[in-house]
Amino acid sequence: MQKGMHTDTERCVRAVQSKDARFDGWFFTAVLTTGIYCRPSCPVVPPKPENMVFHPSAAACQQAGFRACKRCRPDTSPGSPEWNRRADLVARAMRLIADGVVDREGVPGLAARLGYSTRQIERQLLAELGAGPLALARAQRAQTARLLIETTALPMAQVAFAAGFSSIRTFNDTVREVFALSPSDLRARAPRNAARPTPGALSLRLPFRAPLNPDNLFGHLAATAVPGVEEWLPHCLEGAGGTPVGAYRRTLRLPYGHGIVALAPQPDHIACRLTLGDLRDLPVAISRCRRLLDLDADPVAVDDRLRTDPVLAPLVDKAPGRRVPRTVDEAEFAVRAVLGQQVSTAAARTHAARLVTAHGEPVDDPEGGLTHLFPSPEALAALDPGTLALPRTRRTTLTTLVRHLAEGELPLGAESDWAQARARLLALPGFGPWTADVIAMRALGDPDAFLPTDLGIRRAARELGLPSTPAALTARAAAWRPWRAYAVQYLWATDSHPINFLPA
Repeated sequence: MQKGMHTDTERCVRAVQSKDARFDGWFFTAVLTTGIYCRPSCPVVPPKPENMVFHPSAAACQQAGFRACKRCRPDTSPGSPEWNRRADLVARAMRLIADGVVDREGVPGLAARLGYSTRQIERQLLAELGAGPLALARAQRAQTARLLIETTALPMAQVAFAAGFSSIRTFNDTVREVFALSPSDLRARAPRNAARPTPGALSLRLPFRAPLNPDNLFGHLAATAVPGVEEWLPHCLEGAGGTPVGAYRRTLRLPYGHGIVALAPQPDHIACRLTLGDLRDLPVAISRCRRLLDLDADPVAVDDRLRTDPVLAPLVDKAPGRRVPRTVDEAEFAVRAVLGQQVSTAAARTHAARLVTAHGEPVDDPEGGLTHLFPSPEALAALDPGTLALPRTRRTTLTTLVRHLAEGELPLGAESDWAQARARLLALPGFGPWTADVIAMRALGDPDAFLPTDLGIRRAARELGLPSTPAALTARAAAWRPWRAYAVQYLWATDSHPINFLPA
């Protein structure tokens, strides 16, 4: 897959004619004769090639005057893998827009976070996506509005403001323009869920590109779960055929309040149940859950590259579609990475649980055992190092990290430049390559981050006949670029550690 695929007309036509779902989110098909736009896998009879035009984003389709298809619902496509694969200005801007920055801080706020002028950002987004930041944020608001209209009984006025619209009139006009239906008509057409909903909760389906192997993804999150903040709860959600299924649950720190999410793998989607203190946090919560589970990845491109290595090919063929378990809070993960230096998974959980109990913000969870939000850097910056049951050097590492995070000297958000963030981490006392690279892989989302010094990776390398010294293994892994973080998942999976198995 390449940047700007919508410009390759012949390839796009072939994808539409074959209804290839792998390309959903990569581009959108606008049909000149009907005035609608679709995802490539739309089930209707494909239009004639001369009646198709292709756009890189839903926002570009909407700006060109096209309405969303009622059959394939292009607004529910997985996001483009480009924004997770790249670290340039456009990719970082798209990650911030998905995190709601334009709605909260406007385009000037987006520009300030990225360190560019508003004109530069608008010019680059228009050139690559056919729409500026305001149009892209508007498309996201429309998608959020549709979700609330169809999955809740909220009055339309509450839906409008929760979705980020400044007025009821703008909300009504946008919904009609994008979906060719009024908000009331959208709600009337929505399927009725026979299951009894949890009071105050939103039940959603998070799409992904197949295949998806949930074992290491949910296994890792469950095995490393910090008590009070995360848990695996059996029989938590309703799966296919009404069968209860287990789910990973955790608390979320969000711009307007806090939330609790439950996530469970299903054959063609991730079941998601969100409970939010403020509905304005819905798009941000969804975006962060998608990042946590790496749902916008392109597993076919990843696995095809890794299969070119005869050592990795059997591992990929045995269980394709592994994702990189990531995080909903970059600062939280950085703290946990330091706590996990040179200790077991159980010891790292114990250290983190002590911080949560002492410094986390309490939350109410009527469904399970979640008790706190993970402490913010500001709360941790005030702690007494003497209370930490850690070696003195690691205390220094932790307190230095949280001070830099609290003072804004170490940005680790969606806007981070991966190379710069890694260099800043390595400049901190007690930060070696393993800590910097595990943060790059799981917090920053660098798909090419690699852990040649990790004990699990070195053990797997020896068992598979790969070089086991860091330098030699790094040289061999050059052939796996730009997907070395995914190679790490396949190498880890050769072990019997609980992180590799979906909990019962």
